[in-house]
Amino acid sequence: MLEFISTFFMGAVISGGLIVAIGSQNAFLLKTGLTNNHPFAAATVCFVGDILLIGAGVFGIGALFSVDSIWGLALSLGGAAFLIWYGSRALKAAIQGESTLQVSAAESPRSSLRATLAMALAMTFLNPHVYIDTVVLVGGVTASLADHLRPWFVAGALLASATWFYSLVFVAKKLAHILNKPKAWRVINTLIAALMFLIAAKLLVQVLTAT
Repeated sequence: MLEFISTFFMGAVISGGLIVAIGSQNAFLLKTGLTNNHPFAAATVCFVGDILLIGAGVFGIGALFSVDSIWGLALSLGGAAFLIWYGSRALKAAIQGESTLQVSAAESPRSSLRATLAMALAMTFLNPHVYIDTVVLVGGVTASLADHLRPWFVAGALLASATWFYSLVFVAKKLAHILNKPKAWRVINTLIAALMFLIAAKLLVQVLTAT
């Protein structure tokens, strides 16, 4: 039983750590919550996207992208390079200290449900960062898990995903006065940079130990 619980929490921690980074998808959800543009529908699309992509990564695709294979080696190196680039951007933004979300209900008119769903789908399935998180990183981590443990990992990952997405859209208005301040984004971008560099380092260690 302890093995199942530890795998569940591993899924929650890894998934939660990856999705907290304020990328284009999360920025979109924050704006949706602030402007009240069908926030529940937007969060649901993002969550369903995670169900499909995490499930594909853990139960099938992730095994093909193991660092033991040439494709896994190439994807791990590419993922590490992307994370280093992404982290460098965040670190630069933190040093400059000029970033703000700059979104309020008055700035963006209310969109139709169809337009909101279309944007949510684009942010989910046309976002390369999402595929790196769910297929390359999560799939690679779970490639060595026993089959009976994989559902527990997925359950933990999806709990973190649902908690984050729905919380993001429904507390956006309360966070608006904080997220519109450059000082807050200095902290956020610093944390994002540290997280991206840490994950990239872990990927590179996996590559080195596998070769």
